[in-house]
Amino acid sequence: MSNGNSILTGIYAGLTNTYSYLAQLNPDGVTLESISNARTDSKNYLNLNQSFASYLQTNFNSIDKDGDGVIGSDEITNFTNMLSSKGISRTELTQLAATGASGLSSDTINNILEHFDEMDTNHDGRVTSAEISAFSYGASRQEKMDEFNHKRATEMSTFYGDDSSSSDTGSYSMLSYKYKNYNN
Repeated sequence: MSNGNSILTGIYAGLTNTYSYLAQLNPDGVTLESISNARTDSKNYLNLNQSFASYLQTNFNSIDKDGDGVIGSDEITNFTNMLSSKGISRTELTQLAATGASGLSSDTINNILEHFDEMDTNHDGRVTSAEISAFSYGASRQEKMDEFNHKRATEMSTFYGDDSSSSDTGSYSMLSYKYKNYNN
C-alpha cells in the first residue's frame, strides 16, 4: 500500500476537480439538481468523474453547510480541508469506491477497508493520512522482519551437518565427537 498522503490527496483532488467541472457547467451554482443533470448528460461522460459526482450528490446536505441548496467553492474547500484534517470514514471511503472510479486501485481500497479498525488508532471512526502511513510502514516493517526471520531459519546451517554428509563418516561437525560410532 502506498503512503496515506497520496491516497487521501487523490480523493481530495478528485472531489475538488469534479466540483470545479460542475461549477463551470453551472455558473449559477452547483445544486443537487445540477449534479444529477450532469451525471445523466452524455456530453459529460468523458469529463465528469461519476464516482466523485455521485459522492457529492449523496453527501450534498453535509457539504452545503449553510443549507442554501448550493455548494459554494468555500464549502467544498472547507469540506476537503475537514476530510484532510479529520480523515475519511469507512462509509465515505466505501461510497467513493462503490463505482470504482475514485482514483484508487480496488486493492488499495480493499486493504484500507480490511484494516480500517487497525489503522484508526484513535478510534474516531475516521482514518487520516498519518494513520494510513503509519499502518503501511508498520505492515512493511513486519513483512521485512518476517522475511528476514524466515530466511534466517531456512538458510541457517544445521548444527550437525547437512543430509548429504551425514552418511560420510569422514565429515565433521562440532558435536561429531559426541555421536561418533567408535565401533567402526
